[in-house]
Amino acid sequence: MYGFSFDRASSVQDAAAKAANGAQLLAGGQTLLASMKQRLASPESLLDLSGIADLKGVCKDGNAIVIGAMTRHQDVATNQEVIAAIPGLARLAAGIGDKQVRAMGTIGGSLANNDPAACYPSAALGLGAIIKTNRREIAADDYFQGLFTTALEPGELIVAVRFPIPKASAYAKFKQPASRYALLGVFVAKIDAGVRVAITGGGNGVFRHAGLEAALSKDFSPAAVDGVSVSADDLTSDLHASAEYRAQLAKVQTKRAVQQALGKR
Repeated sequence: MYGFSFDRASSVQDAAAKAANGAQLLAGGQTLLASMKQRLASPESLLDLSGIADLKGVCKDGNAIVIGAMTRHQDVATNQEVIAAIPGLARLAAGIGDKQVRAMGTIGGSLANNDPAACYPSAALGLGAIIKTNRREIAADDYFQGLFTTALEPGELIVAVRFPIPKASAYAKFKQPASRYALLGVFVAKIDAGVRVAITGGGNGVFRHAGLEAALSKDFSPAAVDGVSVSADDLTSDLHASAEYRAQLAKVQTKRAVQQALGKR
């Protein structure tokens, strides 16, 4: 690991100012610290966000659940308001990594990093979340822009995520056994306007599938997935799975997510 300076932010304003001057923000560190140990990243200055109380916590606000950016995965998974309102989100958080990762990793860090196989991006996109930063609010449909790329600008940091409460929701993940990232994961949310389906682990970042959404909006049942074609053309092939395998997994995991959303196992 390379040498670096370390500082702890006292407020959102303090963090934003120091980030604008080149400091690398440190949330849970589950990706950044590992990258530094492997010398894949070498920031000169780290800024710890863990001391900012305003970035932590979960609350219900009208017809939405608002989660602070520095809220740990385990706290999302066990929060009773999340479990009651958006069980798919709680289940997703409970399945991230292992206990150690869930004890340190944060929702804001995951969304800011936007790993193409991470779980939280599928929940944000599937639920049509609003990413709240120190400067503005960004719709999830506009926030995710590809491999490790988001709409965040230099000096901009996530402060909270607002998740609209759906009629039903569920997340089904096929894990890569070593990393426990999603070989392919599907988040399904039934809302007033229809159904949103977000897929992670399949390509160059999280994405929605129009065909699955249209079919499930007409008939919210596992059987509705059977008639949908999922193309392998834009999906990833690697040593873990071919694009064709991931295309089939997309349908299988969507059916499982719908079953869960309907209260079936």
